[in-house]
Amino acid sequence: MTIVVGFSNKREGWAALEHAADEARLRNMPVVLVPNTEREDVAAGREELMKSGVEVIVEGPSTTGRIADHLIDVADRTEAVLLVIGLRRRSPTGKLLLGLNAQRILLDATCPVHAVKAD
Repeated sequence: MTIVVGFSNKREGWAALEHAADEARLRNMPVVLVPNTEREDVAAGREELMKSGVEVIVEGPSTTGRIADHLIDVADRTEAVLLVIGLRRRSPTGKLLLGLNAQRILLDATCPVHAVKAD
């Protein structure tokens, strides 16, 4: 059983990572770090989790570019009890539409999803 976090080097990605670390410490579970793309600084995210005393498993990014499908697959495969994603703040018009990947994850994940906003 794990906690899966979708990670990007943006503020919302770091907020998701921090939230996943908090949940992992509370539940005494490892975090599966899944970068959104190959360009993400996985080493920095891994180091941050390790500094906080959390066991880390690093998964590769999606090879097809289908981030939502990949995160859901990793969560299913690792028997995740929680999937954590970061959300961007949106304009009033943008709030009418949720990001496509976030929407797919929220609707299709088989485990609970925490959607985290950056400060």
